[in-house]
Amino acid sequence: MGEVLAIRLQDLDLDGPIPTARIAGTIISRKGEPTHRQDHPKTDRSVRRVALPSFALQAIRSRLLRSGDTEAGDLLFITRVRTPHTTNNIRRLLRDVMEAAGIENVTPHRFRCTVATVVNDAQGALLATELLGPTDPRITMQHYIQRSEAVKPAKAEHLERAFGMAG
Repeated sequence: MGEVLAIRLQDLDLDGPIPTARIAGTIISRKGEPTHRQDHPKTDRSVRRVALPSFALQAIRSRLLRSGDTEAGDLLFITRVRTPHTTNNIRRLLRDVMEAAGIENVTPHRFRCTVATVVNDAQGALLATELLGPTDPRITMQHYIQRSEAVKPAKAEHLERAFGMAG
């Protein structure tokens, strides 16, 4: 979440053939210090450029129109008083929205797990790892990808072709 909150306008390429956001920082909130943007994520290997799906591109463009921000170094997501959001504030806001909607047990971590699982199911753990940013796919598999108990029907078809009895 801190990486998304740290996206600056200069990190966005909304008009390229594939619109992207560059993940190149994170938000830091330490006791006794103002919340600020750190100019790198957890590791150097976590710097990445993420393709934006159309719904994210639409939301970002809408946000930019409302905010009127144009300076390259401006954060995409800021508070009403133009300071960086803290991850705790976003968690609280999400909790309030989910409570008002009557939905329980929704957290940013669950969103992260859902994305990792969907991407893994469609394209594999390596792509899920690239998207989420851990340096090792084992971390993604251990902490984010929800394993399904169901074996895909295609597996049975392969076994049938290889070992099935004719007639």
